[in-house]
Amino acid sequence: MNKSSLELLSPTNCAFALIDHQPQMFFGVQSGDRQSILDNAVALAKTAKIFKVPTILTTVAAKEFSGPLMPQIQAVFSDQVPINRSTMNSWEDNNFVAAIEKTNRKKIVMAALWTEVCLAFPAISAVKAGYDVYAVIDASGASSKEAHKMAIQRMIHAGIIPVTWLQVMCELQRDWARKETYNDVMKLIKEHAGAYGAGVFYVESMMGGHGG
Repeated sequence: MNKSSLELLSPTNCAFALIDHQPQMFFGVQSGDRQSILDNAVALAKTAKIFKVPTILTTVAAKEFSGPLMPQIQAVFSDQVPINRSTMNSWEDNNFVAAIEKTNRKKIVMAALWTEVCLAFPAISAVKAGYDVYAVIDASGASSKEAHKMAIQRMIHAGIIPVTWLQVMCELQRDWARKETYNDVMKLIKEHAGAYGAGVFYVESMMGGHGG
């Protein structure tokens, strides 16, 4: 095992890449509930914003076929123009690789549509190039449940680490005494973390306390 992969994610050692969360790509997703995948991708984007993590946004054939980046994600980074490509593998696009290199981070947190193509391909290529890659499984979707499962297995064999958006958020926060991000994290949990968020809301509203 690569020892660097044993180092936990932090706001200063990683970059995020949100790849091809576009309408046409969502139309083909059959591995899970599309709205849940979108909500999770938005939560991941908001996590990056809260912790000021460098984030690369990409689209594929935005004008020709797949449509623009979903507005819920674009709204989180309203001033950022996604890198548009023709390649299925974003790692084969020079602008994408240059953007990753510019972050000067060796850990990449990736989510994409589809899991078996636009996530697996660049994730494997990035590992080959010497990066630690964390694939956010619940913010990614595939053309079938089997394709999603097989892509995850393929990535694990290549040394990629599967994670969820909430796991990434907790890993970046790590200490509830980190007050500079605490309030925003609690807001994010209430908005996107389902039952956990409901529990935080209950504590705050009924007991006047704080979650954690």
